[in-house]
Amino acid sequence: MKIYHNPRCGKSRDTLNILLEKDVNVEVVEYLNDVPTKAELESILNKLGISAEELVRKNEAVYKELYKGKSMSESDWIDAMIAQPKLIERPIVVKGDRAIIGRPPEKVLELL
Repeated sequence: MKIYHNPRCGKSRDTLNILLEKDVNVEVVEYLNDVPTKAELESILNKLGISAEELVRKNEAVYKELYKGKSMSESDWIDAMIAQPKLIERPIVVKGDRAIIGRPPEKVLELL
């Protein structure tokens, strides 16, 4: 399994702790430092079954300053998340061809 993690986020820490408590072999990707590529984000979105805009954190200041109210293509939203990784909703947990957003953190149990 792989978790796209922000250690400063309580939900992300809680989700990671659930995985560790279950003795899951998990690769931790601190996505703010190790930003996913366009191909990785496209793959994640496909596994989540959502659009790029649905993965955007709309309460972030950078969203409100740069993107709020804009009509953008799927590709443009992905590019925005790469340029501003704080926009990516967290945590994302990937297992094989499935993925979930750990909100609430217990949602990760669906992948176990």
